[in-house]
Amino acid sequence: MRKAKMAKENFEEALAKLDGIIKKMESGDLSLEESLKAFEEGIRLARLCEKKLDEAQRRVEVLTKEGGQIVGQPFEEQ
Repeated sequence: MRKAKMAKENFEEALAKLDGIIKKMESGDLSLEESLKAFEEGIRLARLCEKKLDEAQRRVEVLTKEGGQIVGQPFEEQ
């Protein structure tokens, strides 16, 4: 079931859930068992976010190919 759930979550949803987990854990109000479960879910979400970012990077590289070579274009923050 986790794999199906992971496939349906998008980057923004996973990142928002991860942020919520971090806030709960930082509050110090969770029991040890709850903290461990939250940590496991956080790791899963962090891996999902990393995977989604890697996929996006590969797509950008494909789109920026010139003459068979990938042209590195640094991202400029606005």
